[in-house]
Amino acid sequence: MATLPRLKPATFYDLVVEVAIIRPGPIVGQMVHPYLNRRAGREPVQYAHPSLEPILERTLGVPLFQEQLLRMAMVAAGFTGGQAEDLRRAMGFKRSEKRMKQIEVQLREGMARNGITGDAAQQIITSIASFALYGFPESHAASFALLAYASAYLKVHYPAAFYTALLNNQPMGFYHPSTLVKDAQRRGVRFHPVDVQVSDWDCTIEADGAIRLGLCYVSGLRELVGRAICSAKALAERSAQPVADRSAAERSAKALAERCPKCGCDDQSMLEAVDASKWFCNNCSHDWTPRHRAPRFRSIEDLVARAGLRRDELVTLADVGALNAFGYDRRSALWQAERAIRPSGELFQEEGTAENAETAEICFEKEFSASFANSAVSSDRDAEAECPLKPMTETERLVADYAGMGLTTGRHPMALRRHELAMRGILRATDLPATRQGRRVRVAGMVITRQRPGTAKGFVFLTLEDETGIANIIVRPDLFARDRLIIVEEPFLIVDGVLQVQDGVTSIRAEQVQGLKSVNVAFDAHDFY
Repeated sequence: MATLPRLKPATFYDLVVEVAIIRPGPIVGQMVHPYLNRRAGREPVQYAHPSLEPILERTLGVPLFQEQLLRMAMVAAGFTGGQAEDLRRAMGFKRSEKRMKQIEVQLREGMARNGITGDAAQQIITSIASFALYGFPESHAASFALLAYASAYLKVHYPAAFYTALLNNQPMGFYHPSTLVKDAQRRGVRFHPVDVQVSDWDCTIEADGAIRLGLCYVSGLRELVGRAICSAKALAERSAQPVADRSAAERSAKALAERCPKCGCDDQSMLEAVDASKWFCNNCSHDWTPRHRAPRFRSIEDLVARAGLRRDELVTLADVGALNAFGYDRRSALWQAERAIRPSGELFQEEGTAENAETAEICFEKEFSASFANSAVSSDRDAEAECPLKPMTETERLVADYAGMGLTTGRHPMALRRHELAMRGILRATDLPATRQGRRVRVAGMVITRQRPGTAKGFVFLTLEDETGIANIIVRPDLFARDRLIIVEEPFLIVDGVLQVQDGVTSIRAEQVQGLKSVNVAFDAHDFY
C-alpha cells in the first residue's frame, strides 16, 4: 500500500512489479529503493554488466523475478540448463540458504571465466542469493496482479458487492471485518444491522444498495440455528389469524421506523418523525421512508419455539439489536428474551423442544389465536410491558456490538472521544497528508494490525484506525523493547512522533507510546510476527 503512490502504476506490468518487489528476496537484495528511484527518474538505469541489459531492461536494471535470476546465471556465469534447474530448486526450497551457498561458489567461478569480478560479481551474487529467502516467479506475480486489478475494479465500480464478498469469506486477508466495514462506510457504502426478521446467514445486498449484515456475524450462534431462522417463512406465507398477522406487521413496521437504516442508530432521542411516512436521523443526517416487509416471526416466543435457540444465543441476538424488529430497544429485548426463554413446564415440555418444532408451532398457533380472540388489547399490553431498565446509551450499544459481533455499523469508537482528543492536540488520520514533513505530531486510534517482518531489523509497524482512516506507525527496536507490553496488549494507543512524508506516503516515526483508555471494546488486532 505504501508502494502504490510511490510507484504510480500506469500499466498492468507495473502491478506485476509491485507484487514482486515487496518480498524478502528483493528487500534483502536491496532492489526496492533503486527501482523506485529509477522509476521516478531520480537515479539513472544501470546494469552490473552490459550482458545483463536484455534480461533486466524491462525492470530498469533491477532483478525482481526468479526467471531473471536464472537467465543471469546462464549469461553471466555460463550455467547450463541443468545447473540453472538446480538453482531454481534451491530458490524454491524451504530454508535453502545452505544450498545457495554451495551454488554461490559455482557462480563466482563461472563469472570469473567470463571476466566479471569485483563489485559487479558481488552485486550479481547478492541479487541471486537473496532470492533464497523468498522471491516470486514472474508468472506468479502476474497471477496476483490480475487478482489485484480485478479486485480494485470491483471495489471502485461495485463496492457493495465487493465488500459483501469479503465479509462472506472470512477469516481471510490482512484486515479484520470491523476494518472492512469502516472502510466501506467511509467510501459511501451503507450497512443495515443484523435483524432476525430479514437477515440471511451470509451478508446480502438489499434493494436499496445497502449491505445487510448476516447472522453469521453473531458470536456463538450455531449455523444450524441461524439457517433455520433464515429459512422461516414470512407471516404472509403462513396460515394464521388475520388479526395476528396485522398486529405483527404493524409492530415490524414500527420497528423499521425506529432504527436508522443508514447508521443503525436506535436511540429514540436521535430519531424524529418528519411526517406520517418519513423519519430523520440526527446521528447521520439521513432521512428515509420505512419499507414494509412481512416479518418471519410474530414474537420472540415464536422465534424461540421455531428456531430452537439457546438462552445464550437469544441474549446475544438481543444484545446486538437483532430483536429490535419486534418493537423493542435492546434492553427491552433482553428483558423480553429472559421471559421468552423461561422453561415452559412439564405440560408444554414436549411441545417446546426444538425436535418437536412442528408440534410446538401448532400449540403456539392455537394459543396465539385464542389470546387474540379473547382479548387482543390485553395481549398487546402484556407483550409490550414496559421494561424497568433504561435503554442502552450509544457507548453501551457500541460495546455490545463488538462483544456480540466483533464489529459495529454505528460510529467508530474513536468518534465518541473526538472532542476530548482534539482538545489534547491529537490529529485525525485524514489530517496527516496536509501536515508538514518533519513536524512532531500526536495521533490516536484502535490498533488493527501489528507487523514485525524478519527483514525489518527489529522494527515494528503498527496500523492505527480512527473514524477518518488509518495511520501507519514505525516503532524502533529500542522503543518496542521498552514499551512492549503497551504496544502488544493495549487495543487503543496514543502515539507521539515525527511525521514522515515520502512521495505522498505518510507515516509516523514513534517516539512515545501510551495506552488510551477509550471505549471498553473487545477487539483483537491482526498480528504478524
